[in-house]
Amino acid sequence: MPQIVHVGPAPVSPAAREERVRMRDGVRLATDVYLPGAPAEPDTTPGDTILIRLPYDKSGEYTFIPLIAEYFTDRGYRVVAQDVRGKFRSEGDALLFVNEVEDGYDTIDWIVQQPWSNGRVAMWGDSYYGYTQWAAVASQHPALKAIAPRVTGTMLGEPVRTVPGERTRPVEWAITYLYPLTYFHSQDAYFWELDPARRPFSAQAEDVVAELGSRSLSYDQWYPHAVHLPRFPLASPFDARPVPTLQTIGWWDNCAPLSWADVAEIETRPAWALNHFLRIESMDHESYYLDDPLTARVEERGDEQIRAELPRMLQPAVDFFEVFVRGRGRAADIPRVSWNLAGTSGMRASETWPPSQAATRTLYAHASGELSPDAPDAAAEREWLHDPEQLVPSSVPNAFAFLLFQPDEAELGARADVLSFTTDAFARDVDLAGPVRVAASVSSDGPVMDVFARLLDVAPDGTALRVARGQVNVTGAGDSATVVIDLGQVGYRVHAGHRLRLHVHSSDFPEFLPQPGTGEEPWGAVATTTNRQRVVLGGDEPLRVTLTVLPDTRAEEARP
Repeated sequence: MPQIVHVGPAPVSPAAREERVRMRDGVRLATDVYLPGAPAEPDTTPGDTILIRLPYDKSGEYTFIPLIAEYFTDRGYRVVAQDVRGKFRSEGDALLFVNEVEDGYDTIDWIVQQPWSNGRVAMWGDSYYGYTQWAAVASQHPALKAIAPRVTGTMLGEPVRTVPGERTRPVEWAITYLYPLTYFHSQDAYFWELDPARRPFSAQAEDVVAELGSRSLSYDQWYPHAVHLPRFPLASPFDARPVPTLQTIGWWDNCAPLSWADVAEIETRPAWALNHFLRIESMDHESYYLDDPLTARVEERGDEQIRAELPRMLQPAVDFFEVFVRGRGRAADIPRVSWNLAGTSGMRASETWPPSQAATRTLYAHASGELSPDAPDAAAEREWLHDPEQLVPSSVPNAFAFLLFQPDEAELGARADVLSFTTDAFARDVDLAGPVRVAASVSSDGPVMDVFARLLDVAPDGTALRVARGQVNVTGAGDSATVVIDLGQVGYRVHAGHRLRLHVHSSDFPEFLPQPGTGEEPWGAVATTTNRQRVVLGGDEPLRVTLTVLPDTRAEEARP
């Protein structure tokens, strides 16, 4: 039986006044109101409001909303923080995603009727409380003037869907089934970990449900037969009236693929594209940064440390709201794309992503273990084993906080079940800025295979930092399949003397559900078997990495 840690609501912040806001169906949501000058001398005159709707406890330490509210109110904003339906102090069922459109509309409607509101509302937040912003956009409330979603996506948390006729699809995250049994089981949160040695994983979930004495609506919605309830019952947010949006993505955010999918959709909508501003930072999902000093890389961050980090997290949104909510300044003064080249300091500006001057370069894998610009002369194969009892471990114990750990992944390349290919040392700095793709022809002696690809920066001392990754699930794997693995977008400087390395393998546990080798679905599988996997080097579909690279401008920069 997994050990279960129970987390209930924290006390309401003394700086807030808690309200019970009634939704259209009579359910009341617990809502904190923070006013400038509160609690000593609250300013009740009408002003602009920032709304934060989240499922992680509006008063809890994890999201430090009272400190965030303090930052915003110090700049004259009113702040409303709300536990979403069914969570912590709010009434109703804890059901992922599906109530956020109507509840977002009703909450904004309540705000604009308050004496301290001037009728203008903005929204801010990460992850699920980034998703609630997109839901509010879909509600089309006219008072919503701007949003600033970070590390999120409109399809956040959705189970992988099978598309008839397609042999490839994404690999399922373990969090897909754990999240509705931890954060969204009921009002409070209950944390527990999978035992990798005990199958089926679904039996562990049933033990937790039995121990808690009630079922999770969200879990039962998704397993064993996924029911995809409409999360946007009116229409997609991108079919709604465009709202000025500052979208923040982290290079090391494990949810970044969902963010980039939204960016791709926005680029097909001219009206939305005009209202969309992109910010890309060298951070992960939990707002740890690549350049954080060791003293800042701690799991439990105190109030003073958080306050010191808030400007980096919040000031871009404040600057954005000053223009689009308060009408101060010009939209033209905000970069269309603001991004950090990891390995360098400061932010860069561009009109597009990738930058217009970027170009693609391809590196080919060789049987010798080399990764080079030259394609192999002849076709060959490399094999590796996928043993469900000896899984390739995930890089970090918490996939959402990769940069808290910044692991050295070099030793993974020594495993027999990981293929490794490495370039020569770079003679000069090379700046990666854009998509990374891995393509290959793969097959297996099992019915289903997963292919994981990680791109690493190998320093002269041999340590290796992961800079990109992607994965794909292949059905009918007994027949060769040509796969293209999206490793996401990258903004990263590979310094002179460093090398790039590609790792290829078939598991990444516990972050991703591992294939049992039998073709049975991974969450409910009981039996396991080892599979022999193959990839082609050379020929018409060789294993290759396509990078997006900025030109070397040092010569031009040196000219008088």
